[in-house]
Amino acid sequence: MTATTDEATTRTTLPRRRWPTPRMLALVGVVVAIHVVAMRQTDFSLGALAQGWSGMADFVAEAIPPDLSWRGVLLPSIKAAAVTLHIGLLGTTLSVPFALALAALAARSTTSGLLAYQTARSVLSFLRSVPDVVFALVFVTAVGLGPFAGVLALVFHNTGVMGKLWAEAMEEADPGPREALRVHGASRAQVVSHAVVPTVLPQLIGLLLYRFDVNVRSSLVLGLVGAGGIGFLINQSIKLFRFDEMFTHILVVLVLVIAVDQLSGYIRRRIGS
Repeated sequence: MTATTDEATTRTTLPRRRWPTPRMLALVGVVVAIHVVAMRQTDFSLGALAQGWSGMADFVAEAIPPDLSWRGVLLPSIKAAAVTLHIGLLGTTLSVPFALALAALAARSTTSGLLAYQTARSVLSFLRSVPDVVFALVFVTAVGLGPFAGVLALVFHNTGVMGKLWAEAMEEADPGPREALRVHGASRAQVVSHAVVPTVLPQLIGLLLYRFDVNVRSSLVLGLVGAGGIGFLINQSIKLFRFDEMFTHILVVLVLVIAVDQLSGYIRRRIGS
């Protein structure tokens, strides 16, 4: 009798299998239709990829082995990679004060009013929505070719992205210290600097390191439009059909990205411990 009761209890507690409802089927149909339209609009074709296999094989054959000549290729590649690293570093650190100020105004828990909140959010949305490549093209026309244009592009774009991330972290901060300072008559700036920022400092540093990692890789793309760094060398190698040199530059970029990723991960682990 007990076994029968246990089986009945098990049957009643097991979740019932939910068969696809008409609404679920309609949703799946809409998603499939959107993907079909997207494939047509983008000329998505596995057949074209298969037909281009010979060209890809020729490309790889010309790129391997890489050209590792020290003075002609490898040394300039390492120097350009250092420039790329510096672009990513300055583009990240120089955006910190602007991102922090806008984040404090764009967080509901620290902003001074609705007008300041909406204005800060709009500025962050604009800076975030304009790609860093577009900013680079604008600044290349303003200050000329070179890494300075890349730094300015990353500062503007990273301010929008990091300000948005930091504002969300501030909104999720523990309200206890913030309310305690307000009760004792602290100003809004004092609340932000002595209660909010110290509370979320590990999250802010973690997001900053993440953006530094992203910006180093973004600075590579900025070099393709004339903003300096190793991306400029890759673009030159492609235009001259020196694919063995291009492959060398890509290998140097790979080493740089791995090193930055390992350094960021080490710092995050140290902060977490």
